[in-house]
Amino acid sequence: MFSFFQKKHTEYPDYWLAYEQDFRHKSKPGITDTRFVVLDTETTGFNYKSDRILSIGAVPVIQNTISIADVFEIYVKQDTFNPETVKIHGLLREDRRVDAVGEEEAIRRFLAYAGNAVLVAHHANFDLTMINTALKRLGLPRLKNRVLDTSALYTRSRITSNLIDYNKSYTLDELADTLNIAKNDRHTAAGDAYITALVFLKILSRLEKKGIHKIKDLF
Repeated sequence: MFSFFQKKHTEYPDYWLAYEQDFRHKSKPGITDTRFVVLDTETTGFNYKSDRILSIGAVPVIQNTISIADVFEIYVKQDTFNPETVKIHGLLREDRRVDAVGEEEAIRRFLAYAGNAVLVAHHANFDLTMINTALKRLGLPRLKNRVLDTSALYTRSRITSNLIDYNKSYTLDELADTLNIAKNDRHTAAGDAYITALVFLKILSRLEKKGIHKIKDLF
């Protein structure tokens, strides 16, 4: 059930206060100096209120490199089950993963992992809204991180032309195919996060050729 009354700041749990503390550190202006966390969520469906996060996958990008050794992947215990979405992500309620954790524990670990990084996702509004809705259920504020969407960034990276539809929304599959990126482990949170990170790096390379070197210019 949603919390309709916002807690006082002093009533927030320690893990949220530690997360907020990260944002007191001044970020560096350069793209290569910035820590990005590229993420993806798998969910029971697409309704922000009634559906739930099944898993969160994320990889960090620092100095134009994906740190494979620091991959984040967590599975969330849940009771909501949508047979339609199983066709996409393959996560069944009956799987009962022994490493699955409760929603609050999953959010706590994700906040500790993300810190004050710039978050990157494909069609980011969906993933971030699902996480923010989970935070709301816990009586916590929204994420404080800045967010980049690879679909929008890809459009910016393309050569300027009157033939380009700047309102087109690209799927992750379309970008992977266009940028010659293998689609291994597609439709798992960690797999999609890794593919998105590869897409993100190729987009950054294109934008760098356009003279974009500062983090502020990506927004």
